[in-house]
Formats: sequence, structure tokens, C-alpha cells
Amino acid sequence: MKRLLTLLFSCLLITLQAQEKAPPVKVAVIGLTHTHVHWILGRENRGDIEIVGIVEPNKDLAQRYTKQHSYSMDIVFDSMETLIENTQPEAVTAFGTIYDHLEVVEFFAPKGIHVMVEKPLAVSLDHAKKMSALAKKHNIHLLTNYETTWYGSNQKAYDLVHSEKLVGDIRKIVVHDGHRGPKEIGVNDEFLEWLTDPKLNGAGALTDFGCYGANLATWLMKGEKPTSVFAMTATNKPELYPNVDDEATILLQYQKTQVVIQASWNWPISRKDMEVYGVTGQIIADNGSTLRYKLGDDLEEVKLTNLSKEAPRDDPFALLAAVVRGEVALKDTDLTALENNLIAMEILEAAKQSAKSGKVVKLKK
Repeated sequence: MKRLLTLLFSCLLITLQAQEKAPPVKVAVIGLTHTHVHWILGRENRGDIEIVGIVEPNKDLAQRYTKQHSYSMDIVFDSMETLIENTQPEAVTAFGTIYDHLEVVEFFAPKGIHVMVEKPLAVSLDHAKKMSALAKKHNIHLLTNYETTWYGSNQKAYDLVHSEKLVGDIRKIVVHDGHRGPKEIGVNDEFLEWLTDPKLNGAGALTDFGCYGANLATWLMKGEKPTSVFAMTATNKPELYPNVDDEATILLQYQKTQVVIQASWNWPISRKDMEVYGVTGQIIADNGSTLRYKLGDDLEEVKLTNLSKEAPRDDPFALLAAVVRGEVALKDTDLTALENNLIAMEILEAAKQSAKSGKVVKLKK
């Protein structure tokens, strides 16, 4: 009887320990000039992360955002060095220019601090390779955050293709991303200043929205590289965007699949949608939660709504916390994973080269 009670007590103790929630991951926000930063600053408290510091030298911007989201200016620092002198984050999220991503990794990786950057991974393939080398050398996680990663519709499309084999082998993928233009939709001056700078952003619409398609295609193709990349860019509104493209179309050719990425600051409406065409059917993800599929001419289209992903894969910062805690192990092909995003950067780099030369760029295996 005594042994039985001891066993039951041990089982109860193990259960209670398992149910005990881990403390929130200490996170610092590096830069506020990317307006996607409102995603983390305005996020509902899920108990998984705690913002312990913000780095932003622009005090006016910092005061506006901290006031908007009820943070104290006491946790705002002028530099990464000052941040580390005052607090010790376990992970950081980069919401400055794309060019700054390398500097963030160079500073935090040697300290063993994990990094999540806003899309795309880097401003160039050269920067991306340096960031990857640092992450691997210092054994940190380096994640890239895309809005489309958290779409239940995209996940369902992937499952229909790969798990349920609903439409057969993929023959074509078409990805549309963009809006009327950053000036037209009224982004703030701090964001617009670098978003339209070819050095700080890498390009215009090609970088800003072409990265989504490169990332999604790499995921759907399970990490396969395209054999070639061809791209056309244009500046259709030079009076607004004299230094960068506002229109980009990127064609990726795989062994048996073609991908069309349409990235634009000229859409009449904001859009992030995707079409997947297989041998026997088509799947169209209209938005983050709605998907339609049709199998052949004689069958009715099926519509699925209210699609979502399960926690912690439903939110960038929930996933970051789970990865840091070792609760989730990313696959190389995952949308946030470093290996996926290195291929995406190779695609973007080739697209820029192709647009400049007017020629098809072959990718090395």
C-alpha cells in the first residue's frame, strides 16, 4: 500500500511539474522604424515573452510608440551596447532596416542571444551568408518572420498537397503580394525613409513583397532550389519612388514546376494570396483564413473558412519562445527556418541580377 501511495504521489508530482508554465522568455526589440513592430508591442500578453528592453536612438519615435503601447521609456536604450549593460535578453527581434539585420546578429550571436528578424532575412545574399555563419558558429537560433507564415490557409494548402496528396504533383504556384504603395497607404516617415532606399532595403517592391513568394515557394517545394530565375522590375511611379522598383515579377523554374511571384506597390487593394496548381486540381488561398479547391472541371469547388494554426505556430513570438525553450524544433524547410531563408535570399539575389541584366540567372545546386 505504501509503495502504491508513493507511486501515485510521484505521478501526481510529475504531472504538476509538467503543467507548471515556464517563465516568459526575455526579449528585446531592436529598432522601431519597421512598422511591423506594432505586432510585438501591441500583442496580447500570452505569458510566453516579456519585453525587457528596446533599442531606438530616435527618441521622438520611441516616445510615440511607448506611449501608444503603454511601455516605460526607462526600458528604451540608445544602443545595443547600452541595452546589454542594463539587461540580459534571451532573444531579440529586429525591427529596423533590412541592412541592419547583419549588425544585430554580429552583436548578439557571440553572446549566445537568439535572433528573429523581420522579413526578408537580409539585404543581400552576402549579408545572409555572414549571418548564417555567425548563427551556426555561436549556436543560436536565427528566425525570419513573415506575416504569411501564420496563415491557416497556407498551412492547409500545404497539407492538402503534401499530406493528403489532393492535387498530385505541383505544376505551378502563383503568389500575389503587395498594396497600393507605401506612400499611398500612408506609412510613417521613419519607415518610408529606408523602405525606398536601395541600400537599406535591397530593392523596392522586389524585396518588400517578392520575399514572401520566395519563402512560400521554398516551403511548398520542400527546400528544392529552382534551376533558374528570371525577373522584370519597373518603376511605374518615378515621381513617388525614383530610387527603387515599385513593380516586380519573378519567374522560378524547377524541374517540373514553375513559380510566378508578383510583387507590387501598384495593386488597387492590399493582398497576400497564393494559388497552387497540381496535376489533378487547384488550391487557392484567398487570404489568411479562407481557401478554395477544385478537382477537375466537372466537380464543384470546395470552400474552407476560419482556418487557423495551432499554438505556438500561430504567432511569431510564441514560436520564438517555444524554439528558445527547446519545445519546438524547426525543420530546415519551415517558413521561419534559416535554411529556407538562405534559399529565399538566393532567389531574391538572382532576381535582382536578372532584372538588371535582362537575362535568366541559373542557380547552382
